[in-house]
Amino acid sequence: MRVLVACEFSGVVRDAFRSRGHDAWSCDLLPSESNPFPPPDKGPHFQNDALWVAEDPAYGEWDLMIAHPPCTYLANSGVRWLYKYQNEKAPERWQDMEQAAWLFKSLLNVERIPQIAVENPIPHRYAQLPAYSQIIHPWMFGHGETKATCLWLKNLPPLQPTKIVEGRTPRVHYASPGPDRWKERSRTLQGIADAMADQWGQQ
Repeated sequence: MRVLVACEFSGVVRDAFRSRGHDAWSCDLLPSESNPFPPPDKGPHFQNDALWVAEDPAYGEWDLMIAHPPCTYLANSGVRWLYKYQNEKAPERWQDMEQAAWLFKSLLNVERIPQIAVENPIPHRYAQLPAYSQIIHPWMFGHGETKATCLWLKNLPPLQPTKIVEGRTPRVHYASPGPDRWKERSRTLQGIADAMADQWGQQ
């Protein structure tokens, strides 16, 4: 299969598919952290706008896209920041939310890719996203922690748990503050990436 992993800088999902023989590429505005090819070869990563890569025929045909659009302005955990004081809206935040929701829906509705999965935390109601297909947690895939993750699926079956383990620690919630905290929170855990590659790579 030819697989596009949109909005991924870590290369975790991309490399899970590549290790199983698929022609998988990641795409993000950031460079790839995980690059199996030494310089000057930039490897299987497009440092470009994800929607552009998904829709432009110049990048070839894709059988499957797994997208991780930014969740900062869509997640229910951050809904309180839409308002400054009591019922006074924060206009800039609402504008950012609308742009994020537009990108999310645009990725989910790319017509030229037959199979699509979009991943995000539980969204707040103001984002007006379509209903998600399922919710998964890391503890369903060998990681003893909680992190409710929604999947929106197009022509794909729900992701089945592979290894239910003990432990319900919200690790990412207690991650240390710092400039890279958002990166640690956004990386897909290996067990989930492996499940995606094993289960959706057979479609």
